[in-house]
Amino acid sequence: MKPETMTTQERIGFELRELYLSCGYRPYKVGKFEEYDLYMRNKKFLASEQVLTFSDTNGKLKALKPDVTLSIVKNAKDDGRTQKLCYSETVYRVPRNAYGFREIVQTGLECIGRVDDYAAGEVLMLAARSLEKISPRYVLDVSDVGVLSGVLAEEPIGDGECAKLLSLVGEKNLHGLADACAEMGVSALTQERLAKLVTACGPLQETLERVESLDLPQTSREALAGLKRMSDMLGVYGVGNVNLDFSVVNDMDYYNGLVFRGFVEGIPAGILAGGRYDNLLLRMGKHGEAIGFAVYLDQLERLSGAKTAHEAEALVLYDDTTDPLEIVRATETLRARGLSFRVQREEEPCPNCREIVRLTKEANV
Repeated sequence: MKPETMTTQERIGFELRELYLSCGYRPYKVGKFEEYDLYMRNKKFLASEQVLTFSDTNGKLKALKPDVTLSIVKNAKDDGRTQKLCYSETVYRVPRNAYGFREIVQTGLECIGRVDDYAAGEVLMLAARSLEKISPRYVLDVSDVGVLSGVLAEEPIGDGECAKLLSLVGEKNLHGLADACAEMGVSALTQERLAKLVTACGPLQETLERVESLDLPQTSREALAGLKRMSDMLGVYGVGNVNLDFSVVNDMDYYNGLVFRGFVEGIPAGILAGGRYDNLLLRMGKHGEAIGFAVYLDQLERLSGAKTAHEAEALVLYDDTTDPLEIVRATETLRARGLSFRVQREEEPCPNCREIVRLTKEANV
């Protein structure tokens, strides 16, 4: 398929695949469905807990896959070797703030095995360059859940209470955060730390410098040091438009460390999401570490100026008076010029082709 005949979604999907392949990621294909039990046990990992299910001929409950990462982790070899995989798949789920299931085209990558600073930095760079393929006006927001979890670890509160506070941080709800802290008996110092982290948002390097001056626990400082190493790597890569934003949070039952989310101008919802998910591997009985991200290509239909595909570059029209040999000669001429074409009768609907060749009676009058 030629680039000029592709939709915006097809073109960007192709370019992202080439980008990932250029960094050594291998294409990976998963099936359309999995046993429902996989999703039932990991509902909080899913973007939506609603799953389309059906009974297989053997009586087992199956589901059309709402997620790709779970399937990849389930089938990943647990041999200590690092696997770098990329994919382009259709998932089935209810989008956020929407009604009804949709087919969602999702492309992305996963690095599973050993995730050191280089591997994490490479994934972050590929996330930024994925956004850049979509639009030069993009923003990649990054955080590290270790910064917030280090602050919350100072308090004698349970997992449920931590999850509630993280949710409020994700909403940047300072009033709700203050009320919840007071209700839970959280210390004034921790409340102050959380409030300052919520409001610390801006370009990665300079915002890190501001946050490093805050009075934070040692574990939080270690997470900040990791973000500093990522910032240095992105600087060498020449990647820009990266912000530090601690409202980027994910479920700590699954995620740990680096988390990030990507946006492009013209699309109100996030178009990319990813992070470090060692805890998911542990929950699924696997060893090692993992990081990855997904790009939601279905969101591109919201992008102003998104291009629809030509059915062909040229259209050959004929009627009952046209000699078939004349049609063949016309199409072979187009083929020799390297053009794709479609042949149809005059009375049929005319697709939006760039060139029209008329071999009809009216054309010869």
